[in-house]
Amino acid sequence: MRHIISLLMENEAGALSRVSGLFSARGYNIESLTVAPTEDATLSRMTIVTSGSDEVIEQIYKQLNKLIEVVAVMDLSEGGHLERELMLVKVHAEGAMREEMKRMTDIFRGCIIDVSDKTYTIELTGTCQKLESFLQAIDRSLILETVRTGASGIGRGNRILKL
Repeated sequence: MRHIISLLMENEAGALSRVSGLFSARGYNIESLTVAPTEDATLSRMTIVTSGSDEVIEQIYKQLNKLIEVVAVMDLSEGGHLERELMLVKVHAEGAMREEMKRMTDIFRGCIIDVSDKTYTIELTGTCQKLESFLQAIDRSLILETVRTGASGIGRGNRILKL
């Protein structure tokens, strides 16, 4: 099962390495990882997307809580949450395909952010499923390059990850 684990950690050199090392040392896969400073400059928020059984996720949770740099951990998947991912995709767009790519971008509420005589670069934001649906909806042979940020998530309503 897919889990989105959000954690607050001290914003210091080596902290990211220790968290990612925890996963690799135990053979757990990180599907995506995002990290950035929070409103408190001394803390960073890390969002990790991983998969595993309930036992594996529980073990990850316990191991993360043991790290000195980690100050709070929350499995966003256990309750209401919002998640978004950013994708930039460069596609071949010539002739009739230009209008088709524009139409597909509009359907998925994306934005064409760069235009050349042969390509479009499209920006899409949404859930992982939405981005995957876009990629499946267009002709795969037209995709020249894809860049994705990985998921970022936050709890809904009063569900807050704080100290």
